[in-house]
Amino acid sequence: MEALLIIIIAILAVIAVVLLFNVIGTRRERQAREAQGVRDRTYAPRDPFSSADDDAVRGDPRALKPGDMVDIRGEMFAVRGTLTLSQSGFSWTENFLDTGTGRKAWVSVEEDPDLEVVLWEELTGVTVAPGPDTIDVDGRRYTSDEAGSARFSSQGTTGLATGNMSYHDYTAGDDRLSFEDFGSGWECARGRVLARAEYRIFPADTGPS
Repeated sequence: MEALLIIIIAILAVIAVVLLFNVIGTRRERQAREAQGVRDRTYAPRDPFSSADDDAVRGDPRALKPGDMVDIRGEMFAVRGTLTLSQSGFSWTENFLDTGTGRKAWVSVEEDPDLEVVLWEELTGVTVAPGPDTIDVDGRRYTSDEAGSARFSSQGTTGLATGNMSYHDYTAGDDRLSFEDFGSGWECARGRVLARAEYRIFPADTGPS
């Protein structure tokens, strides 16, 4: 009887030792994976001017969609609709914003290659047409930057559906002037490049995944 008890105790001890080594081995493997992950994140090649850290804190403007809220210079806007435009494999977005109290605006988001976010206000009564190398509007001279045509699609409320448009963009420092034609003639808007600290995005609650 005593011999059987000794055998049982010995077997249990062996099992305990095996389990202990398994636990230690698993823990070491996990620690090694975590250490490798830290090394990869620290030393992996990446863009030194990437805005990923700011995007994590203040929201990613490239992911703006209808229903999101955007605080711009202390004023809260709702995203009512998003236009996605594409040209020769390059794409950008224009987002229709509304405060709900009568103030409306657009914000464009593009990477070429750096991220540029511009707040736009529509202009009325502009008598000049796009085409010249320079254009004067409200005492400011703008220089032609680029022109072309693009395919667009709409999500949410934008007043547009799907089709083709033409554009001609002008710049003056961080100021922008844009002419766009969605099929009913040129529309003009004046814009200003937003610094990353000037806006913050509050994504809509999409519910449980």
